[in-house]
Amino acid sequence: MAVAGPTGPVMSREEVDRALARLGSEYEAIEESLLALEDHSGRRLLEGAELTGRTKERWAAAEPAIPLLWTHFEAYGSALRAAREVRARRRWPSPGDLAELTDLLRGSGVTVAGGSLPDAARALTGPARLSEQISLEQLVERMNSWYEQVMGVVTASDAVWSALPARIDLLAAEAKRVRSLAESVGVTPGAHPSGDDLERLIGELAQLRAEVVADPLAFWLPARGRAGQGGSAGRTDTGRYDRAERELEDIRREVEAVLHVRDDAEHRLLRLRDVLSRADRTLTEARAARGEVLAKIAASEVPAVSGPAAALREQLATAADYSRSGQWHRLSPLLDGLEQQADEELDRARASLTAVTAPLAVRAELRGRLDAYKAKAARHRTAEDPLLLERYDQARRLLWSAPCDLKAAEHAVRRYQQAVADVMAPAEAGPEDRQGESE
Repeated sequence: MAVAGPTGPVMSREEVDRALARLGSEYEAIEESLLALEDHSGRRLLEGAELTGRTKERWAAAEPAIPLLWTHFEAYGSALRAAREVRARRRWPSPGDLAELTDLLRGSGVTVAGGSLPDAARALTGPARLSEQISLEQLVERMNSWYEQVMGVVTASDAVWSALPARIDLLAAEAKRVRSLAESVGVTPGAHPSGDDLERLIGELAQLRAEVVADPLAFWLPARGRAGQGGSAGRTDTGRYDRAERELEDIRREVEAVLHVRDDAEHRLLRLRDVLSRADRTLTEARAARGEVLAKIAASEVPAVSGPAAALREQLATAADYSRSGQWHRLSPLLDGLEQQADEELDRARASLTAVTAPLAVRAELRGRLDAYKAKAARHRTAEDPLLLERYDQARRLLWSAPCDLKAAEHAVRRYQQAVADVMAPAEAGPEDRQGESE
């Protein structure tokens, strides 16, 4: 039957040995963790940074726990050494030794100082005391709580600092490269919307970096259910960085489009000049054709031919000025509109030429039809028929006279066609048809 002491049943030798082995392992693990905290880059950065906001508040509450951790660790080590010394007295400890070991290992025999705590750390230990007696188990629980609180701030801050500043620097460098390209093609603040957007974005990146460095915990998203608990589980909030990255990509594409305009400007200007020149030549041809139609065709409405597009010529001259002065951002939209208008102008000139020369085309078609039917009559040896000769001469005079009356000429050609068909009908009839006619 175990003997009861002030802390409960007295521990057996086996229980004491197991407890000392466990406490020794815990001591080594705690020492390793504290040394890792001392060497942690996040802790060094927090100690040297000018913090603001949430990070400043949480670090002010957590930092005083670091020296307290070492103080309590020393008390833990002292209690462990004292217990080991008692255990080392005898191979088989006496009942008095076991009672003393039970008090050391389970009782509130560890003395820790508490009167010199900073105000910021009072929340960690409760009301200020000169000293207090706690058990090894309570000591470890307290150290674990403090360590988790400190490491929550340290690891979260370090994770943010590791994830964002370097990426922001790279994005800012890319933004400056894009700005250099943009300036080379006139995409500058006040001159082009993308220039304003780029300048604003560069400023926002500088501001974002300053905020990340001063208050990293403002960019930390704790894992669900861990908010406010001081844990290190979570992830870095890259939302603002991601938006800036997408915006820079849009600006870069706009600048590259303007660069493409610069590289392709001469070719496009040459094409525009060629299209407008062809349109002018076509209109000139249409005006000349209109004069010819009015002289050669009678009783026909001939549409008027407009002059060259002076406004397009002025815009083309403006585009050439933009190209010479390197105002590519202004040249781009101007060329887009000019190319469409120039193509439309050429189509309009061609349509005008077609409309003006339509009467001549009709006359040429009638002449060709008349000659075709004359050739057909000749093949059937009916061309010398008096009626055909008369109607042919009448149609030919109308078609080859100036001005030509198209309506009368068309009527005369149809009469000649009919006459040819009538004269050829008996010749094309078969022998039985002619025998029936003779009977």
